[in-house]
Amino acid sequence: MISINVKNHILDLNLEINEGDFVAISGKSGSGKTTLLRVLAGLDSATGDIKVGDKVFLSDTNYLKVQDRNIGFVFQDYALFNNMSVEKNLLYVNNDKILCKKLLEMTQMISYKDRKPQTLSGGQKQRVAICRALMRHPSILLLDEALSALDPQMRTNLQNILLNLHKEFKITTIMVSHDPSEIYRLTSRVIVIENGKIINDGSPKDVLLHTSGSQKFSFEGEVLEIKKVDIIFIAIVAIGQQLVEIVISTDEAKDLKVGDAVGVSTKAFNVNIKKS
Repeated sequence: MISINVKNHILDLNLEINEGDFVAISGKSGSGKTTLLRVLAGLDSATGDIKVGDKVFLSDTNYLKVQDRNIGFVFQDYALFNNMSVEKNLLYVNNDKILCKKLLEMTQMISYKDRKPQTLSGGQKQRVAICRALMRHPSILLLDEALSALDPQMRTNLQNILLNLHKEFKITTIMVSHDPSEIYRLTSRVIVIENGKIINDGSPKDVLLHTSGSQKFSFEGEVLEIKKVDIIFIAIVAIGQQLVEIVISTDEAKDLKVGDAVGVSTKAFNVNIKKS
């Protein structure tokens, strides 16, 4: 169990996270999301208590140094060593060649192991950054909008890689993200912060899902899930920054698949969905 009860100039919150969970931190810019990650990592100061399992990170009498917290932190800007190859960037953290090879294979980067970071695309650099963070065998992986600068196709690819890494290593992962489809795909819990306080906490579906009722609209979206509920089928579609549930026919359920781009519109209060 990870127990966090902290206060500083931005934060005033108390929460618990189960070890091995994949949790999203969401909220408006300036709400305290990144500050929470930095306080947990020991990069920003706060008062209160942080305990990870039996290890005390922060208390009235104890402050564990950054290097002793065993946390992997992935930023948006990669922060790689440009004078080192991909492989050496990883081995610099931990000279475990077996783990290095496994991570590069899992992230489809093994063929780039001798390349320098400046020769890689943004998505490839971020894969290296994620691998490097995992080389420490961290107890917690922190992702601070790590995928936000990538194009949609590369972002989806990296989301799948992250999910596979999480399942393989079972590391508690805390991710700051504004993207509802990303949160829905990856996480089991969303914590929404506003002005440094928790204002919502629950499953991605409960926190993020909004239906549009009788509003007239026509939008492009992406199918995230198709499920059968009793005798009907429901598609969950990401439209911009919202998720919507749409009742679909049996034929539509057979025709559509997760990842399809679709057009969603209403006519006479009926919702229509078709592939783009």
